[in-house]
Amino acid sequence: MLIAGQPSRTIWPCADGAVEILDQTRLPHEVRVVRLRTVTDAIDAIAQMQVRGAPLIGVTAAYGLALALSADASDAALAAAAEALIAARPTAVNLAWAVRRVAAEMTPLAGAAREAAAWALAQRMADEDVAACRAIGEHGAELLAQIAAAKGAKAGRPVQVLTHCNAGWLATVDWGTALAPIYVAQEQGIDLHVWVDETRPRNQGAALTAFELGQQGVAHTVIADNAGGHLMQHGEVDLCLVGADRITARGDVANKIGTYLKALAAQDTHVPFWVAAPVSTFDFSLKDGIAEIPIERRSPREVTHIFGRAADGTLGEVAVAAPGSPALNPAFDVTPARLVTGIVTERGRFAAREADLQALRS
Repeated sequence: MLIAGQPSRTIWPCADGAVEILDQTRLPHEVRVVRLRTVTDAIDAIAQMQVRGAPLIGVTAAYGLALALSADASDAALAAAAEALIAARPTAVNLAWAVRRVAAEMTPLAGAAREAAAWALAQRMADEDVAACRAIGEHGAELLAQIAAAKGAKAGRPVQVLTHCNAGWLATVDWGTALAPIYVAQEQGIDLHVWVDETRPRNQGAALTAFELGQQGVAHTVIADNAGGHLMQHGEVDLCLVGADRITARGDVANKIGTYLKALAAQDTHVPFWVAAPVSTFDFSLKDGIAEIPIERRSPREVTHIFGRAADGTLGEVAVAAPGSPALNPAFDVTPARLVTGIVTERGRFAAREADLQALRS
C-alpha cells in the first residue's frame, strides 16, 4: 500500500542483519522507522504496539527468532526466545502460531544452518502474508460488488462499510484483512465509503485506519465508537467488516474491544456482519471463545490518557479522566459465532459454523 504515494510494507529486513518496522505508536502524526537489532527489540516492539495486528505480530515474531538465532543458534537460545516472544501478547493466536512454526523448522537443523534458514523462513512468511491478504481482498470484494449491484443505478449511493479498529495493511505486512476487500473493490471501480470507528482507548481507527484510507484515496469518515448503531438504524451501513485476533473452531471471534457491541447492533438492524482473517488466525483447539480465549488487559493509563498532537505541533499525552479514578482496560472482546454472518479467508468465504469451518483444518 501507499505512504505519500510510495509503496511500502510494515516490516522488512536490512542488509546489515537488522529488521526495520514502521512505528505505529507515532502514526498518523509522524512516519518513523525503527530498527530492530535483537530479539529483545522485537519483543518490545510487539508489547509496546509499535507493531500490532495479529498477522503482523506473527511475522515480527518470525523475524525476532531470526535475530535471536543470529546471536546464538543453540537449542537453549531458540527455546528462550520462543517463550519470550509468545509471552509478549497473549490474545492474538498468530504470534504463537508463527513462533511454533519457525521453532519446528529450525529444531532439526544444525546450529550453524539455523541462522540463514530462519531469515529465509521469516521472509517467506512475510510474502505468504501478503499473498493471503490479497486473496482475502479478492474474496471479500465479491461481497461489496454484490451490494453495489443490488443498489443498482442509484446515483451517489456508495457501498457503505463500517469497520472497527485497524485491520488494514498496517495490521499485516501489506493489503490487510478487513480493509483488503475495500482496496480490491477500489481497484475494481466500486464506489465506496468507510465509516471508521475511532476505537478507544488507543484510537487505532481514527489514527491508523483513517491514515491508510486517506493515503490510498478511499472516501471515509471517522465516527465515535458509539455512533455505529445509530448509523445502522438509519440505513447508512450496508456491511460491517472487521478483523480478528483469534477465531475458535465454532466461529467465535476475538477482536478489538467494542466489536461485540457492533455485532449486536448489526443483528438488531439486519446488517451483515463479516469477519476477515487468514487461516492462521483460527485456533481449532478452542470452541467457546468467551470461556477459553485469554483476554489481554493493558495498562489503565491507555484509558485515562490519550496521545496526540497539540495545537503548537508537539506530540504528547494528555489526561482525559478524573484524577485518581481507576480504569479497566481489556484489549479485546469475543463476538459469539451466532452474531457473525460469515468469515472471509484466503481460501474463500465460510459460514461461522463449526461444520463449515472444518474445511479450513486441512
